[in-house]
Amino acid sequence: MANAAETIEFREIAHPAPASDEVRSAVLANPGFGTQFTDHMVSIEWAESEGWHNATVGPLQPIPLHPASAVLHYAQEIFEGLKAYRHPDGSTALFRPEANARRFNDSADRLAMPNLPENLFIAAIEALLAKDGAWIPEGAGASLYLRPFMFADEVFLGVRPAKRYRFVVIASPAGNYFKSGAPAVSIWVSSDYTRAAPGGTGAAKCGGNYASSLVPQAEAIERGFDQVVFLDAVEKKWVEELGGMNIFFVFDDGKVITPELTGTILPGITRNSLIALLREEGLDVVEGRYSIEQWEADAKSGKLVECFACGTAAVVTPVGRVAGRDLDFTIGSGGPGQITGKVKATLTAIQRGEMADTHGWVRRLG
Repeated sequence: MANAAETIEFREIAHPAPASDEVRSAVLANPGFGTQFTDHMVSIEWAESEGWHNATVGPLQPIPLHPASAVLHYAQEIFEGLKAYRHPDGSTALFRPEANARRFNDSADRLAMPNLPENLFIAAIEALLAKDGAWIPEGAGASLYLRPFMFADEVFLGVRPAKRYRFVVIASPAGNYFKSGAPAVSIWVSSDYTRAAPGGTGAAKCGGNYASSLVPQAEAIERGFDQVVFLDAVEKKWVEELGGMNIFFVFDDGKVITPELTGTILPGITRNSLIALLREEGLDVVEGRYSIEQWEADAKSGKLVECFACGTAAVVTPVGRVAGRDLDFTIGSGGPGQITGKVKATLTAIQRGEMADTHGWVRRLG
């Protein structure tokens, strides 16, 4: 059977009024995060009778939806997040897009949606970058954030998997995710809410997981904290993940713990990459359970020396303070730790082409 990316050609739709060089330069000088977008988008349709078809690269524009489109009623929607970087030699590069493609299909499986061939997922991103590569910002912490997503657009009211879907890729110039300027983020432990339960959609990257985190995240912010961290839904004692990031614990004996993937935690690509880098540093990385009581005890005794969160958007972020109902403690000095700083520097250097990629993670596009 032929490769899907070889059998589908992207039809180009001319942009009537792309951003001027001056407008684009102004955006790239201060991109923020998730508020500015490039000129173009990629769209591919899927129908039960036709499979993937009608692939286009055209102007970024609103997507027309019938009020009875399935996604609006039954939430069949998934997405991914990855970044494009400008390397020192002027080339464009992606970081582990194959892993994003695999996770995208894992999410699709969980939400009863069609799989998108991995090579077509990557071809769609490359088609967008071929048009909007000039939108990649340069400088520390800057990148072009890519958002592939898929949703059900069949017009019907009824609880069953839809028979029509649309896959879209958009791009947004991005600076640093956190703007507080603090050396480390503070975290509020949610006692009243959980992110995911066994058998649910916790391991899928779908909008519902994030929608359910908004109220506890708002609670954290109202209390003066940067992020919320969730405990497991059964015993409400095991640390799982933040609203949108995985978490690591670094101890004084060279051991590192990160919560194990039990089906309720998103299998982060940054998480997976950091496990490899930490082990290369000679650290004993364990994927296992870690309780909130132990977290507090280890921080107060000094056994826990560092803690950091990670994800595509924020990369690696030190955690300095943790508080919740009847607890409040500081980790180490309350700022970035040595291991945190080292693995962040190594990861970002690989992503940006400033360090040799010995893992085959970087995909250069020329």
